Amino acid sequence: MTRLLAPAAAVIAGIMLTAAAPQSANPVKAGVDAWARGDDAAAVKAWRGPAERGDADAQFNLGQAYKLGRGVAADPAEAEKWYRKAAEQGHYQAEENYGLALFQNGKRAEAAPWLEKAAMRGAPRAQLVYGTMLFNGDGGLAKDWVRAYALLTRASGSGLPQASETLGQMDRYIPEDQRRKGLELARQYQTETQRPALPPQMLASAETTKQPIRTVAVPPSTPATAPTPQPGAPYTVPGHAPATTSAAAAAPAPVATPKPTPTPAQPATVQPVPKPEGRWRIQLGAFSNEANARKLWGRIQPRVSTLGNRQSYFVKAGSIVRLQAGPFASSREAASACAAVKAKGNDCLPVAP
Repeated sequence: MTRLLAPAAAVIAGIMLTAAAPQSANPVKAGVDAWARGDDAAAVKAWRGPAERGDADAQFNLGQAYKLGRGVAADPAEAEKWYRKAAEQGHYQAEENYGLALFQNGKRAEAAPWLEKAAMRGAPRAQLVYGTMLFNGDGGLAKDWVRAYALLTRASGSGLPQASETLGQMDRYIPEDQRRKGLELARQYQTETQRPALPPQMLASAETTKQPIRTVAVPPSTPATAPTPQPGAPYTVPGHAPATTSAAAAAPAPVATPKPTPTPAQPATVQPVPKPEGRWRIQLGAFSNEANARKLWGRIQPRVSTLGNRQSYFVKAGSIVRLQAGPFASSREAASACAAVKAKGNDCLPVAP
């Protein structure tokens, strides 16, 4: 099995800062305002006192300053310290950045629980790193390819380009049945992260209320619009270590789904011949009746060029009708089609054969 090199530097802390609710003479917000206008030294000065008195937002912001070297000299150890102080108070962004800082500093076993917490809340960078750790069995974690595939699917769906590339690498090694289970688990994670917290008195009634089916959109390996890169040195492309790196030494790979065999180009008037793996579909939505599903298909097919010669499917599942389109030759081709659909404002989810 080829080991995927988990990304590190490029997914470490960005420049998002936090402040408590606006109030008069709020030094944390004053620091954020100073940072925004480029007065980094004033920002750090404003945060220092509140951070030392235990303000989690100020602690997280100081961690950012030390990580990026703005207003203070860059100091990974100090960044880690302030992230930890905020994370231990339940600060969400700090939990993610603390896990990423621990990982980057070689403390993978310590990083794992923090990254898992952030990943399960839906943080894409944590999903990317923690999912790759699960694939490799890093940091004392048992290998779990189904969960790794689910987390990378979620991270890829958020538009994180490194996640899309890593997901493509995983496609080469994870057997088809485990990839299918991973997609199902990704849908479950999607539902869980979108479900709002309810007070106890509402839980019973909520369980009897039917919720709309939501889907996971997976962009292609190179999304058309990539998110703004995070500060830090670029990390090694997953699965492609430099020649001087021994960590990527290949071991025998597990049985993987064969690559589709290219087919000759067909005349424009002839329906393309499906490739050997041409049973993938994409799901565009779920409806209470077929008429609504057909209306959506009529609206979206003319707007998305990749759907021009695809067949629509109206799949009944109990009282629900699922609108699907296909066929597609592989998970990557289905993901590319979903990216085009999502760019037009519609949800989309690859469906394994």
